[in-house]
Amino acid sequence: MSFRIAKKPIAIPAKVEVSAKDGELSVKGPKATLARPIHSAVSIDVTPEGVVIAPKNNSKLARALTGTFAAHTVAMIKGVETPFKKTLILNGVGYKVELRGTDLVFSVGFSHPVTLAIPKDLAVTVAKNVITVEGADKQAVGQFAAEVRAVKPPEPYLGKGIKYEDEVIRRKQGKKAV
Repeated sequence: MSFRIAKKPIAIPAKVEVSAKDGELSVKGPKATLARPIHSAVSIDVTPEGVVIAPKNNSKLARALTGTFAAHTVAMIKGVETPFKKTLILNGVGYKVELRGTDLVFSVGFSHPVTLAIPKDLAVTVAKNVITVEGADKQAVGQFAAEVRAVKPPEPYLGKGIKYEDEVIRRKQGKKAV
């Protein structure tokens, strides 16, 4: 991503429609439709050159939200074309996860199974010890992946737990034998 993303108009691909009406930004693409409320300190205009995002006044909040909404808009445009994807890996002897209807059920060393409900707009697949979360909304994908990881975060001694595919766990040395 480049710096100063809100300075230039954000290009709209051919198959994507963007509209900003009634305080809501909506992006419609071939795979999905996303909507997000627009903050009152930011103005969003859809022009032939692209989406133009500008602060309504010169306050610090308005200037900060301009870049934030530009980043949200770019993520929404990318998400309706190709879904965002996070992959998590389950490590540990006897640790397992299964998909039951619209729930993920984890057996990760607790005295009880842990159940997580999958949000409607996300697609979750489980293959052995690999969990894949896919969806058009970047924030929803990241949030659900973080909730899955929080069930049993990886620990530094044996590396057991749920970790992201590209996450590196810094291992600690255990007790020394005399």
